[in-house]
Amino acid sequence: MPAHGSSPQRRRREFEVVRVTFITADGKRLAVDAAEGARLLEVGQGAGMSLEGTCEGQMACSTCHVVIAPDWFARLKPASADEEDMLDLAAGVTRTSRLSCQIALTPALDGIEVHIPGESRDMQLR
Repeated sequence: MPAHGSSPQRRRREFEVVRVTFITADGKRLAVDAAEGARLLEVGQGAGMSLEGTCEGQMACSTCHVVIAPDWFARLKPASADEEDMLDLAAGVTRTSRLSCQIALTPALDGIEVHIPGESRDMQLR
């Protein structure tokens, strides 16, 4: 029998919680907690936001377009050229627009504010 504390055990990494505040087109605010590493698209969908994500995060559409609050935009990793190309197809694009499928939440983004554009469309009727 192994000595106390010497048996192999898997250590589970604890993830930080990242708070995200979604602001709908009509101005309603919804704060949700998400695990570090979660994609903003899935967090928004789980919170009932009208983010379709037709391509399921493969960056082949622009149906997960969001507008990041200006104070938070600079904290994101820069958009790739492919993401910029997809944003050209989105309605209501602004200087701080991003595809939510391309944003992985990190502790540095705790408190981020995300606006859901009024022009967003949701083919899945959620």
